[in-house]
Amino acid sequence: MFERWIALDANKSTLLTGPRRCGKTTLLKHCYPDFAYATLDDLDLLDWARRDGKGLIQSLGNRVILDEIQRHPPLTVAVKYAIDKGNAHFLMTGSSTIGLLDAGADSLAGRINIRSLPTACWGENRGLPTHRIFEDAVPFPQLREAERLLPDAIRFGQFPEILTADSPEKKQELLKNYRDTYFTRDLMQLTNIENLDGLMALYLNVIRSIGSSLEVSNLAREAGISFVTAKKYLNSLLQSQLTFRLAGYQYGPAKRYTKAAKTYLADMGIAQGFRARLSDGQAMENFVIAELEKRRKLGFIPADRLYHYRSAGGREVDVVFETDKFLTAIEIKCTKKPSRRDTRNLEDFAAGVNAEKAVRCFLFYSGLEYQEIGNVNLLPIAALYRGK
Repeated sequence: MFERWIALDANKSTLLTGPRRCGKTTLLKHCYPDFAYATLDDLDLLDWARRDGKGLIQSLGNRVILDEIQRHPPLTVAVKYAIDKGNAHFLMTGSSTIGLLDAGADSLAGRINIRSLPTACWGENRGLPTHRIFEDAVPFPQLREAERLLPDAIRFGQFPEILTADSPEKKQELLKNYRDTYFTRDLMQLTNIENLDGLMALYLNVIRSIGSSLEVSNLAREAGISFVTAKKYLNSLLQSQLTFRLAGYQYGPAKRYTKAAKTYLADMGIAQGFRARLSDGQAMENFVIAELEKRRKLGFIPADRLYHYRSAGGREVDVVFETDKFLTAIEIKCTKKPSRRDTRNLEDFAAGVNAEKAVRCFLFYSGLEYQEIGNVNLLPIAALYRGK
């Protein structure tokens, strides 16, 4: 078990969400070894929860790790009662937010912390963060080390179990098992999905569409399922935190959700599990944006969400986000020698935006030098390694 980059409040009950196999249970057991443990993956406990939730919660004691609570969201009512009346301390995990946050919002509002644990950030298994990605320059030896590790990081992803596997063959075997269980059959069970072939086709079409706006009608047609079914399956992937969306950014806050969203994989290991082929540009774009999204979820990037931008003339910016101080725009390029042509969309965005905050522009690229082209800062993709 390597040290994860998340801080949990030891004095308050917590709901920890995140995709399966991202390390939620391992983290809680490691940090709280004296807590009792129960999981609703145990069918006997799940049946007990459905028949007598209050009785189950009372039987567990006052210091409990309760795993996979999304299997029976109404159990949060009994947890609320134990916290209020018995000063209980519950640490809960959920691999899907389907029905869970709605139930938890009413039952546990103000009583618990809700945190999200993504798969590991790149370099998390090598130690604590060494620098701030957008503020600090990384020493060249660390950039060179990251450059050597990057191909495997993009290929196999950052699920903790994958990071501790000792060979490419073992990593591939694990990802195949993930595909056959956590990415498909477990998801079907949690969300009442019945068409495995349709779900598999949807995955492959989502992967193929990385970097493009996702049109549900086209996706449904290509996957051979109805529009309603495609929408349900896409929502299931989102709520299981296997994918995430970047909504279209517009200058007026009321318009930020009017443009078609782009969908990305939460971890590159998902694509490898399906043996899906991506272009170098797609793979790099998904990898970088997923790493940024992980850091946003962990609080290192203090933004409500990430966006993408597309102008009326078709110029695109891969990532846009707002913090208290800055409006940040980011492009991602595979090239090792970027030119003014690669920074043009960023410069146009910065010139056209009517923002009250300072605009800063970054281009992640495959080289190892910190440079500037005009008002655009060039950052090595290797700077993501062990960065926060």
